[in-house]
Amino acid sequence: MKIYLASPFFNETELQNVKRAEDILMKRGFDVFSPRLNEVRTDENTQKASWSRETFLNDKRFIDWADAVVMLYYGGYSDSGTAWECGYAYGTNTPVVVVHLGEDSNLMVHEGSQSNITLGELEAFDFEKMPRKPYAGKMF
Repeated sequence: MKIYLASPFFNETELQNVKRAEDILMKRGFDVFSPRLNEVRTDENTQKASWSRETFLNDKRFIDWADAVVMLYYGGYSDSGTAWECGYAYGTNTPVVVVHLGEDSNLMVHEGSQSNITLGELEAFDFEKMPRKPYAGKMF
């Protein structure tokens, strides 16, 4: 199973959670692409058009490669890149599993996903059967 891990990693909480999700998925034997581990940035090319294009195309290529996308989602705060990755996955019929880490959920995120789970549930989630699990928390 090939999994694309969509997540922001801009602060310590996000870094801890994405590292935990990477560890969980890799220990389960999945082939995982995490943009955090595959950044194309360097000090001299960050913010240049070539870096921007290369990063976009690389991430898109690995979403196309994936059998499923796992999204780490913080509710009302949503990283726009992570949201785009999951919307694109949904549009290409790639199942999205949303790992909820916030207090609420935007309906476009949870309705566009196959399953809505917690980080703890990721350890045993059945990616082969891909069960449908609707979101049941506070939504907007």
